Amino acid sequence: MNYPNGKRGSLTQPSQSRPSSAANHAFSNRGMTLEEDINETNRFYLDTDKAIIHKKPTPVQIVKVNYPKRSAAVITEAYFKQASTTDYNGVYRSKHIDFEAKETKNKTLFPLANIHDHQVAHMRSVVEHGGICFLLIRFTLYQETYFLPAEKLFQHWDDKLKGGRKSISYDQICQEGHQIPFQYQARIDYLAIIDKLYF
Repeated sequence: MNYPNGKRGSLTQPSQSRPSSAANHAFSNRGMTLEEDINETNRFYLDTDKAIIHKKPTPVQIVKVNYPKRSAAVITEAYFKQASTTDYNGVYRSKHIDFEAKETKNKTLFPLANIHDHQVAHMRSVVEHGGICFLLIRFTLYQETYFLPAEKLFQHWDDKLKGGRKSISYDQICQEGHQIPFQYQARIDYLAIIDKLYF
């Protein structure tokens, strides 16, 4: 399974009426999922000794295993032990980094249904303890990726709980978030945004 959307992504050209900011970059590596781009970025950070950030493994309880061959085992039944928190965490410049990555094919909004109560509770706890927490949101049709600080997410989440909107508009994400241009090595260089906002 390929998180964050559970499916392999496919390259969709940006809308003709709305040119992508990444249009001048090489597209040879485009079409990868947000997760793949983040994993490549994290490898670059690790290789250059810039940060240590990893994808969290999802704890799974194996129930049934078949052995079709002596040298092979096939898991035929398993379930998630517990609800996961966020996708990634690690350390950068002595600060705990914790974030969730989401993709949407929607052109005009990001549905808050893509986030779960326990994830928001975890993110609040990280912020309260002095960590840096955020969402990386990719609008796949535009091939645009945005850094949205957790504090901005909390405002929209609390508004939703009070009967407000159940989504964040694309325009709001453009205003409240920070677009991350696609690059060759650090494809999704979110640490550059962290440097500007927190250091």
